[in-house]
Amino acid sequence: MRKRIHSMLLAMAALTLGSGCTGKFTDINKNPYDFTESDLKGDFQLMGAPITQAQLYLLRYNDPPTAQLQQNLNADIFSGYMMSPTPFEGNINNMNYGLLYYWNVHPWNEAYRWVMKPCVFTQQKAGTKYPDFYAWATIMKVEAMHRISDIFGPIIYNHFGEINNDNVFEYDSQQQAYATFFHDLDTAINLLTDYVNRGSPQRFQAFDLVYKGDYIKWIKFANTLRLRLAVRINGADPAQARKEGEAALKHPLGLLQEAKDNFAVDISPVTHPLNIMCYTWADLRMSAPMESILTGYNDPRLPHYFVHTDEGQGIYHGIRNGIRISLKEQYTGYSKLARLENRIQFMAAAEAWFLKAEAALNNWDGAGSAVYNYERGVSTSFDQYGITNVNDYLKNDSSKPRPYVDPNNRENDVPAGSQHLSKITVKWDEQASKEEKLERIITQKWIAMFPEGQEAWTEFRRTGYPKLFPVVINNSNNTISTEKFIRRLPFPQIEEVTNPQALGRARKMLKADDNGGTRLWWDTK
Repeated sequence: MRKRIHSMLLAMAALTLGSGCTGKFTDINKNPYDFTESDLKGDFQLMGAPITQAQLYLLRYNDPPTAQLQQNLNADIFSGYMMSPTPFEGNINNMNYGLLYYWNVHPWNEAYRWVMKPCVFTQQKAGTKYPDFYAWATIMKVEAMHRISDIFGPIIYNHFGEINNDNVFEYDSQQQAYATFFHDLDTAINLLTDYVNRGSPQRFQAFDLVYKGDYIKWIKFANTLRLRLAVRINGADPAQARKEGEAALKHPLGLLQEAKDNFAVDISPVTHPLNIMCYTWADLRMSAPMESILTGYNDPRLPHYFVHTDEGQGIYHGIRNGIRISLKEQYTGYSKLARLENRIQFMAAAEAWFLKAEAALNNWDGAGSAVYNYERGVSTSFDQYGITNVNDYLKNDSSKPRPYVDPNNRENDVPAGSQHLSKITVKWDEQASKEEKLERIITQKWIAMFPEGQEAWTEFRRTGYPKLFPVVINNSNNTISTEKFIRRLPFPQIEEVTNPQALGRARKMLKADDNGGTRLWWDTK
């Protein structure tokens, strides 16, 4: 079955590529599936195969160079998870805020061409006749496009594929996009829940690379995604956040709970693209904040995330973001990522518990106890790696992130007493302020979500946690604050040529300049 699905995807890819590159948004909106229903009517392939493709291209599973530009050289770096030893483009690049437009078009292009388009195609084919496929495509569409909105802000969502009277594709503000995300998730959850409750057959098992056709897990994932987005907008629209969050918390089928519930796409037999970037190209190493936090907490997840340096067993070094690098060899001996399995993770079940912990801080109905959820989040993350000594870790009320020392260049050090070093410990303190509790929750959430840098970067922007180290060199020409960090990516320049009128209106929605220093709608802290 896997061979047949991959053959179908190759056929789809050939048709898509035959229509040209993503240089025009009109091309992105074209239907790449020019075969008829009779060509794919067996085993629901007409509706199922496009969603297989959408899963595989959330991160370009089979094209590491594109995946590197799609996420690694932006969100994975901005999140504080990773850093590259490579001085790309004369060491003026994203990592020191010298943003490169020809890098940063990739998240946009990949999402619209390879995920949004097939999801909409399946929705159109499924209609009301196949509610399970319609719901599945809808959930996948929200999962993909909220990530794009969290990179750029306003996006083309409600009007995707619609050319208005001015011959443009109209944007939604981020607030409008999020409102539709919630509506779409509500629709999908209700459709799929009703479908399951009626005992209807489960029909997309052959195409599902995440949960193997387990409809209940898809409902739990959709509920957790709804809670994620609700928590995200609490600073911008607390009433809407509470409404959507409580709907997710009170759904009878609940949220993701155990490590086996992780939302991770099976890409086997292809290796994880981060393995190629790290081991084949030597373009990827541990970050300085990861070294500081994981070694400071004596975190047993450390060897599951990274390997020791060339200096020997038990020694870990990360690279600080935005530093002077003249030769790649200066830092290639620092800690590599531990080799990742052939699954790309987009949501760990541990995140659901940390979302509930924050919801409890907000006093949302159905959230339960903040401390219980916090500790379950940590223990669920430990379970993911087969680590058993979670109680000792949770009792630690003394260890804190360590000062950072760069053996290659002391200019990059973060010394004891720096405002960029957190004073937070692991052990929960019920008497602490709400802000301290939030920092504790988000710090552990950040650790548990690794290596999913897109979500980690988003949560850092929203909360300011965990405390990260600012860039040493800032090549943004004063458009991005060193102390406030990068907040978004500018809109792709191709939109200037192909969709300029709509782009102009989208820029006004930002209420500030279209650059990396402008905050998104939900970024209020």
